[in-house]
Amino acid sequence: MEYNTTRETMLLPEYGRNVQNMIRYAMKIENRTERNRAAQAIIEVMGQLNPQLRDVDDYRHKLWTHLFVMSEFKLDVDSPYVIPTQESLQEKPHLMEYPKSSIRYGHYGKYTQSILETSKDIADVKEKEYLKNTMSNFMKYQYLAYNNNAVENHVIANQLKELSKGELFLDNPDEELVSTNSLLRKIGGSNNNNNNKNHNKNKKKNIKNKKFIKK
Repeated sequence: MEYNTTRETMLLPEYGRNVQNMIRYAMKIENRTERNRAAQAIIEVMGQLNPQLRDVDDYRHKLWTHLFVMSEFKLDVDSPYVIPTQESLQEKPHLMEYPKSSIRYGHYGKYTQSILETSKDIADVKEKEYLKNTMSNFMKYQYLAYNNNAVENHVIANQLKELSKGELFLDNPDEELVSTNSLLRKIGGSNNNNNNKNHNKNKKKNIKNKKFIKK
């Protein structure tokens, strides 16, 4: 009896030993035309054995790559794709560069900080005033949404001044900022709407399940 431990190592076990034997046989065919026909037939068999690959973009390219891998890159046939080399498949991917910018206050986000830093480039007084009012109230909203707690208006004013490098500042924070209660109601209303949507989805799903069970 012949055991698997005594046979050749299967380079891609998902295709089975028969496919690997077919490739070994194709490598011995001397006539190039016949060898190409054999390679095409093997590709079709590989596709039938692994139908899940059809969901992969350009799956036939993947099949041809696997064909050359199982032949240890020794099969000399005409491929519709660039024939890979062992070195190219063993190349390590380049290290991914992670963003190095630091965020002073995470609950405001990167873009809030970036917008405030560009306030120094705004010369128009009205435009800068609009930016100040909009961003300060947005910062207060974000603060309450992430911290779920009260916040003193002077805290927002100080952080606005800090992030804008002193370009934007509130003369009277208590009057210029929207009241905390108004923002909390807005945040609470938004959360309630999301909860209602989820509740309605679950309700409809339960009704469908009940109808299915009755059938």
